[in-house]
Amino acid sequence: MSDLTAVLGARIFDGDTWHGHAALLVEFGYVVGIVQLGDVPAHAQRVELDGGLLVPGFVDLQVNGGGGVLFNNSPTLDAIRTICRAHAQFGTTALLPTLITDTVEINEQAIAAGVAAHAERVPGFAGLHLEGPHLALSRKGTHDPALIRPMGQADLERLCSAASDLPRLLCTIAAETVPPDQIARLVDAGAIVSIGHSDAGYDLAIAAFDAGASMATHLFNAMSQLGNREPGLVGAVLDRPDVHAGLIADGIHVHPATMAAALRAKQGPGHIFLVTDSMSQTGTDLKTIELNGRTITRADGALRLADGTLAGADLDMIDAVNFVIDHLGYEPGEALRMASLYPARAIGADDRIGHLQVGAEASFVHLDDSRHVQSTWIAGEKVWAA
Repeated sequence: MSDLTAVLGARIFDGDTWHGHAALLVEFGYVVGIVQLGDVPAHAQRVELDGGLLVPGFVDLQVNGGGGVLFNNSPTLDAIRTICRAHAQFGTTALLPTLITDTVEINEQAIAAGVAAHAERVPGFAGLHLEGPHLALSRKGTHDPALIRPMGQADLERLCSAASDLPRLLCTIAAETVPPDQIARLVDAGAIVSIGHSDAGYDLAIAAFDAGASMATHLFNAMSQLGNREPGLVGAVLDRPDVHAGLIADGIHVHPATMAAALRAKQGPGHIFLVTDSMSQTGTDLKTIELNGRTITRADGALRLADGTLAGADLDMIDAVNFVIDHLGYEPGEALRMASLYPARAIGADDRIGHLQVGAEASFVHLDDSRHVQSTWIAGEKVWAA
């Protein structure tokens, strides 16, 4: 039996161009071409789709949980498997399980779980995101203030070691609590540094970017805002063309007009990309979540602590894509790039994921004409179907 598979019957988006009346050719888990239907090799196995769109799998760099599991509460290999499976049904084929501010012990367990997931080649696992604990108390958001602390030498060494053991390590830190020399050390060790939960002014933020930080965590949320005389972290991100930034596109965390203005202002090569910042509710009907002894309530499309503070998002990636199309007026190709190519590029993985051009991993999503997920494939294998 041939190892070559032709997936056909849907309009194909390769991350740059739309292809009609075409087939995606997959061999050994990789894309080997997109050809017109009349050029499909006779020996290829055929997978017939019933219309709709075939698009690159989504890449989510901020995933706190899913499938009833919160990574902070269960920093284990099994939890990573569950989280990846839960998000696959919404089109996500690569993600970073995200640990928010916690104890040293929990951080070490999370890193060990990530190393194990990498060794086991868990489908959908692309690395780890440690969001904190080296943040600014003034911009703590839902992070437990009792656990926020400066970065010590032991913390720095632990993160540098983890960066060499994981496929990717993303660290969210505040520019005012982690100085440029520590940022440079992390980047030199292979970590990706993102500035977030920070009250840093423009000059301090630029110094962090000059030291090697290349990203901002959930743009506009938990950071210093754009002002007329002090551009803040938001202004630094929009002004600095090489910096990428995640965005929670649910219409609750950021006003649609603010999102649209930022997207118009942001110049490349760095891009604004979509994140879900999802918690354990994804793929479940959970109404409450526990985090560090505090209850998070799910209601009206949001997750909140008892005092009303937003605590992650009640969002999945296909809904974020559709929000950008339906509420911001973006054409589907650009919205899809915000969920696939741009986040892959932000972590230096766009040689392999985030698109469907020749040589890419064959991770893709079949959407119906209403842009609902019908099936999800990772490295040429179907992992979920409606």
